[in-house]
Amino acid sequence: MSSNDMPPDEAQEMRYDMLGDQRPTEAEKLEKYTATIDWGYLKSHFEQDALLYVDPSLQLVQVGNVIAGDDKVQVATWLKAGDLLKPGPSHAEHWQSSQAKFTALVVSPFVLIQPLATRSP
Repeated sequence: MSSNDMPPDEAQEMRYDMLGDQRPTEAEKLEKYTATIDWGYLKSHFEQDALLYVDPSLQLVQVGNVIAGDDKVQVATWLKAGDLLKPGPSHAEHWQSSQAKFTALVVSPFVLIQPLATRSP
């Protein structure tokens, strides 16, 4: 029986997913846009005012989910607490001179950055 032979409501309810084919969660999608990157690559994003610094106490993908979900209240809370901020020129100078590396996550139009954890000797 083709979908043309079915009543419209029944045909619309049919799913054509492959067995075991599961759609990724929003967090899984964001993980794909996460990478380790150095300041040299991020500098142009800073110059375009597209960087947001995420405090290491927060989980980068969680912050990305909140921003992607347009949760203005949570973003405002993080901004007020200083856990999320737009870096300024002094940050850029420090990161340039220290050759800083970050974990970065693209949540258009922003690039969220978080410093890589430093290892103790």
